[in-house]
Amino acid sequence: MTPVPRVRLLLADDEHLIRGALAALLALEDDLLVVAEAATGPEALAMARAHEPDVAVLDLQMPGADGVRVATSLRTELPGCRVLIVTSHGRPGHLKRALEAGVRGFVPKTVSAQRLAEIIRTVHAGNRYVDPELAADAISAGESPLTAREAEVLELAADGAPVAEIADRAALSQGTVRNYLSSAVSKLGAENRHSAVRLARERGWV
Repeated sequence: MTPVPRVRLLLADDEHLIRGALAALLALEDDLLVVAEAATGPEALAMARAHEPDVAVLDLQMPGADGVRVATSLRTELPGCRVLIVTSHGRPGHLKRALEAGVRGFVPKTVSAQRLAEIIRTVHAGNRYVDPELAADAISAGESPLTAREAEVLELAADGAPVAEIADRAALSQGTVRNYLSSAVSKLGAENRHSAVRLARERGWV
């Protein structure tokens, strides 16, 4: 009897306990094989290059590079690798970014291991799966009013960095940075840049 080809998996999550438990549970599935694990975005990319998995199961938020950035790189470097993102921060903007990066699946971490295995098979077959509740939230939230540059500058301002530092990191003049911050605050109806950062993060726009 010819053995069933197994779907080769990369698991990436910076929480070791969660990653280990998931690997153990998925290993119980006859048609799934975990070939590599990673704890950071750069490590996930390195493991993907080394093992060329069929499906990469990535945590959205990881040190070094988030799941969407890893997915963007994999889309170019390993187009045959399908990407499935699991997250405990399923905000509308995150889903939009993920889909634009070519992610085939987007699910909350509350999903059961058995259900995740089914979704992995769906994604591997070339289909897409987005958690219905996350999809509904994304539709109701609408599009981000921020331009890419406004979002970038607002994100750089998140840790309270002064305008001069933001300007240096973004390779912009201080006046341009002030203009972007002012525009972002105005578009979000916020009182100041700090509340603008909070509002944008709640919606997943930065």
